[in-house]
Amino acid sequence: MCRNIRPLNNFEPPATRDEVTAAALQYVRKVAGTTKPSQANEAVFYAAVKEIAHITEHLLDDLVTTAPPKNREVEAEKARARARVRYGA
Repeated sequence: MCRNIRPLNNFEPPATRDEVTAAALQYVRKVAGTTKPSQANEAVFYAAVKEIAHITEHLLDDLVTTAPPKNREVEAEKARARARVRYGA
C-alpha cells in the first residue's frame, strides 16, 4: 500500500471530502505509475480519481465499528513519535 494513503475510517471529526480525494489521487498515481498524467491520459486519470473518491466516501459511510472514534491529534502525535524513533531526532 502507498505510504501516503492514511486510514480515514473511525476518526472524529470524520474524513473530509478533500482527504478522501487526496487518498484517491495517491492511489491512482500509484497504480498509473505517474504523478502527472500525459495530456492524452488526463481525462481518464482524473475520472478515475473522481470515481475512486466517490466509492471511498460510500465505503466510509457504510463501515460499522464498535471502537470509539480516534482523535486526529493523538494519532498524529503517535505517528510523529514513530518517525522520531525510525529516523532519529
